[in-house]
Amino acid sequence: MLIDSHHHLWKYSTDEYGWINDQMLPLKADFLLPELQEIASASSIDGFVSVQARQNLQETDDLLAMANADPLICGVVGWVPLAAPDVSQTLDRLADQKFLKGVRHVVQDEPDDRFILGDDFNRGISQLAAYQLIYDVLIFAKQLPAAIEFVDQHPNLQMVLDHIAKPTITDDAYDDQWETNFHELAKRENISCKFSGVVTEVRGESWSMDQIRRYWDVALEAFTPDRLMFGSDWPVCLLKTGHTQWLQTVQHLASQLTVSERTKIFSANAIRDYNLEVD
Repeated sequence: MLIDSHHHLWKYSTDEYGWINDQMLPLKADFLLPELQEIASASSIDGFVSVQARQNLQETDDLLAMANADPLICGVVGWVPLAAPDVSQTLDRLADQKFLKGVRHVVQDEPDDRFILGDDFNRGISQLAAYQLIYDVLIFAKQLPAAIEFVDQHPNLQMVLDHIAKPTITDDAYDDQWETNFHELAKRENISCKFSGVVTEVRGESWSMDQIRRYWDVALEAFTPDRLMFGSDWPVCLLKTGHTQWLQTVQHLASQLTVSERTKIFSANAIRDYNLEVD
């Protein structure tokens, strides 16, 4: 079984997806259920976790509607106004949505690198476990120190780190501080990690297996096969690679692991953490 733990769906418009700039032309298109079905067929994916790409409740509702319409979508990580005083009312409204498995906030775009430690935001975060929801942590590497403090404030909430915390990948430099902080975060047993969104952090026109391997080795050592999962970050990955090519890259990197370890990374960990119902 293959589970893609991280992808996005959208009907593109410049107003709704202003973060897609003119350097991201491949993303200025619709990516909906027909396109998802195509990549599922091409890459032999059995199920997907759909993740929010803009911060409004309408997108969360739209993703849940698509999950109810297509069995390929096993779970949704949506957005809710975590810092709002009435967030519990929103969570109550969504409580009967069986495909809502978690929520995410685009912390990486917040101007304050310590936004994730805000009182109002954390009040909302503290309510998620009661609704059996997990939290996806989307940050840049520079925000790892604050993220470590954040995770320590919520030891009973399951979390997943997206995109290995987005280190900047270049041929001529390596971010040792990212590696140090990444290992420190991984010591918290309530957080897992997606090996996703890595190629888009490579600076330059091309990327190589050797570039990716260094980050794979760090992620595997820090989180072990017990807390690491495959994600494509499709369609954002199209800025650097196709869905099937990325899947094959990670499969190659994992080829020296045992069958049991590969099963954890490519399906079992996502099923466990997101409480997915799969056949």
